Amino acid sequence: MSTAARPATVQFVPRASQLAMAYSVCSGIARTSARNFYYAFLVLPKPKRQALCAVYAYMRRCDDLSDDPSVPPRERRARLEAWLDSFHHAQAGEPTDDAILLALTDAQRRYQIPSELLDQLAFGTLMDVPDARPEGPAEAVGETPHLTVQYRSFKDLYLYCYHVASVVGLVCIKIFGYRDANAEHLAERCGIAFQLTNIIRDVKEDAAMGRVYLPLEDLQRFDLSPGDLQGAPDRARIRSLLSMEAERAREFYGSGHELIPLVSEDSQPALWVLVTIYQRLLEKIGQRQYDVFAERVRLSTFEKLSVLGKGFLKRLT
Repeated sequence: MSTAARPATVQFVPRASQLAMAYSVCSGIARTSARNFYYAFLVLPKPKRQALCAVYAYMRRCDDLSDDPSVPPRERRARLEAWLDSFHHAQAGEPTDDAILLALTDAQRRYQIPSELLDQLAFGTLMDVPDARPEGPAEAVGETPHLTVQYRSFKDLYLYCYHVASVVGLVCIKIFGYRDANAEHLAERCGIAFQLTNIIRDVKEDAAMGRVYLPLEDLQRFDLSPGDLQGAPDRARIRSLLSMEAERAREFYGSGHELIPLVSEDSQPALWVLVTIYQRLLEKIGQRQYDVFAERVRLSTFEKLSVLGKGFLKRLT
């Protein structure tokens, strides 16, 4: 595992022009790839928007290194650890010409983002790599050998959601700003809501890649096998399972709404936009009777822009 580097004897201080270019690169990455998140970024004051774009670009790089199916799992881990080593050396004040690391280390200093959270963000991306999860898969399914149930119970799934989503929320509120320590607990739960929404939406795509994130105990509760999620599934049988998972997500979204007034006032509209977009996505899935197999459920650009417009109004009032 990557370890922190010793502080450099002479601290590297990037020029203002270098930082401007670095943040511009990160903004471009976020604009191209962040989809739902980027709409929330737009409502933030520029410095906070830039910082979140830097964090997103860092996560994107980590995810790309961890999720390349053409590379063996052990090599993916090695590449991620090499990237983290570069990050730790940049943190220690050593020179770097990597735009993402320039912007991220500046944002980290400015908003006092704990290093351990950024490390957790990186290693969270390894949890989908077959030999990178210490507890291993819940079950390799005999009838469909290429389909694996990732987690046995919701408790196990919660831990996964924490590492890949809640940690993101904890980093975000550092940038948003908050004083009430309860914001951290609420941010954790809000991240769980977002990831559960992603899991419900992506059941078809994940099964096609051989992954089932719905807990084994939940499948068994509704007399379903992992293989029932492939091919042409009986959507009526799966509907009750996805409806139950959606109810769980709705409970966690309540924490998202509780969190909004606890972050700094200039960041509240952005958080509202983010929670609203994800929650509306979940409700759209519900309106379609949890049929996530016919086509990928998403909010249209118009629907997102409508939420964004209301977010701008909240910022002005």
